[in-house]
Amino acid sequence: MFITFLTDFGLKDDFVGTCHGVIKRLAPDAQIIDITHGIPPQAVLQGALVLANTLPYMPVGVHLAVVDPGVGGHRRALALRDAEGRLYVGPDNGLLLPAAERAGITDAQELANPAYALESISRTFHGRDLFAPAAAHLACGVPLAELGPPIDPEALVRLDLPEPSFADGVVHATTLYVDSFGNIALNLTRDDLERVGAVPGTKVELELGGERYYAVSARTFADARAGDVILYEDSYRNMSIAISNGNAAAMLHAVIGRPLSIRVL
Repeated sequence: MFITFLTDFGLKDDFVGTCHGVIKRLAPDAQIIDITHGIPPQAVLQGALVLANTLPYMPVGVHLAVVDPGVGGHRRALALRDAEGRLYVGPDNGLLLPAAERAGITDAQELANPAYALESISRTFHGRDLFAPAAAHLACGVPLAELGPPIDPEALVRLDLPEPSFADGVVHATTLYVDSFGNIALNLTRDDLERVGAVPGTKVELELGGERYYAVSARTFADARAGDVILYEDSYRNMSIAISNGNAAAMLHAVIGRPLSIRVL
């Protein structure tokens, strides 16, 4: 059985390795695929989008995700099953749902059975003490219903996913996250841009944080000169902003969640 693993733990501390150890002690034959541990701290929306984007490329298995600013509070701990047979483990803060709802959630349970957690559960490291053990037990074939009481899927916490809007030939978008290259992911598709005539090769004006920048709609980085700002379709078929051979987030002073407008010139 495969267990995929996504967190905001980073790699400087022992958190990821400790969770690996917990899983392997309980499920020594499980194969763990680390999607990423570089989600910015507490960035639940970015974690949810990365999980949803990457899962179609992962084998069906147990999908463990922990971006959990509410750890130790009143948020529930979850295990879910979707219509493809994938199992999900993580906090009830919206992190799991964009991925799980693509196929449709068929079952949801609260992690409440102490038999499938570590004996002592800390207030601040549920990734180690609660989520990793649950994922390991599921990988070993423990039925989902054994982990705790059922939850109505409609009662699960959902994220507020921003939608683009259109007015007078202008697209109003939102910056969703920034990758390690400084590329800025937007809540837009190519169809959204083409709705206002921004086909590849079109020059556009970006307005972000009160500043304006010129850019060009491009198919790839090779279509632009070094230093040019481009709008391009990323590998998950969403639109992003980049600078050819540069860092768009640094130059444009990108802030996650900040509105951005795009006007065709």
